[in-house]
Amino acid sequence: MALRMDVITLFPEAFDSVLASSIVGRALREGRVEVVLTNLRDFAGDARGTVDDKPFGGGPGMVLLCEPVFRAVEHVRGLDGRPAAVVLLTPQGERLTQARVRDLAARERLILVCGHYEGFDERIRTLADLEVSIGDYVLTGGELPAMVIIDAATRLLPGVLGAEDGAHDESFGEGLAAGGLEYPQYTRPREFRGMAVPDVLLSGNHAEIARWRAEQAKARTRRRRGDLLGPPGPGET
Repeated sequence: MALRMDVITLFPEAFDSVLASSIVGRALREGRVEVVLTNLRDFAGDARGTVDDKPFGGGPGMVLLCEPVFRAVEHVRGLDGRPAAVVLLTPQGERLTQARVRDLAARERLILVCGHYEGFDERIRTLADLEVSIGDYVLTGGELPAMVIIDAATRLLPGVLGAEDGAHDESFGEGLAAGGLEYPQYTRPREFRGMAVPDVLLSGNHAEIARWRAEQAKARTRRRRGDLLGPPGPGET
């Protein structure tokens, strides 16, 4: 059965282009994944659709009310009988990694709750199985992080990329240290403005190509994201 991802959001229309395009759109059309959008305002306690209020104790901004979020999550849980992991999208959550994406893609069902305004009423956190952040910066809301999770998880589902191992050789995939950067890639023409494709890639020697790619991936990771690797070995910089 396809992975189902429910998204609770104030802006369901923001997902239109993402869900209609590219790999995610094709996966949806082929039934390999299901994404269901739920508007949080539908669970407001008044006719105005109020979902936020000023924080107790004062301070800037507005805070999401707990009642609409609780109602929305409880409603969405009842739409499908499979167990669902509730993921709160918040800058206070754990940083999203490829390992976590693999974990999420292996679930039967996810409920992604998009934050907005100044934050959540703290009691909303009791609903969450997991809190996730996509990076150490501030966004307007949780919609973009939800799109990131939808895209990253969908591409790991069986058959989505077409090639059986299509997702394994990419940066942060199953390659170098299960989290290194991808090796350099080239295509036609063989030479462009004085920049030539490395001879080894044209040699037809698959063992040498694999060795070159592994060396390049490790060197690139060391230069650009040394935090992904351990201390340099003898002769490495």
